[in-house]
Amino acid sequence: MNQPPHDEPTAAGPEELREQVEQTRTELGQTVEALAAKTDIKARTQEEAIHVKDQAAAKAGELKDNAALKAGQLKAKAADLAHQAQDVLPDPVKDTAAKTTEQARAKAAQASQMWQEKAPEAVRKKPAQCTRLARDNRKMLLAAAGGAAAVWLACRNRKGRAT
Repeated sequence: MNQPPHDEPTAAGPEELREQVEQTRTELGQTVEALAAKTDIKARTQEEAIHVKDQAAAKAGELKDNAALKAGQLKAKAADLAHQAQDVLPDPVKDTAAKTTEQARAKAAQASQMWQEKAPEAVRKKPAQCTRLARDNRKMLLAAAGGAAAVWLACRNRKGRAT
């Protein structure tokens, strides 16, 4: 019973025996601490929660950066496509569009004047509310108009290639 394990040397004297006992106590203490840490479920759960939280924050930051990058790329691409569409239009078409725009503005001003004179006040308030709403959401309306123009150009280009 008092024999040491076969892989450990026997002590030559009492001092060496004390050193071996002290080393064994230290190792045993470390083992007990490690086992206690493994059985401390609350502490391990908290450590894991912190780890998961840090990972989620890092991933969220990464996704945010990627989304901002993609949005910038899409915005640049949309601007480039808009410039390409303007460059493709012949000058007579651009001139006609400018004249038509001016005529439309004049007609709109005339219609607005007539509207102000003849429409009841309760009816006139609704368009003003809609106008305010459109002004407040200008970016969304411009994005929708740009998207519609891009779809129209894409369909038009497909038809041209198909024939």
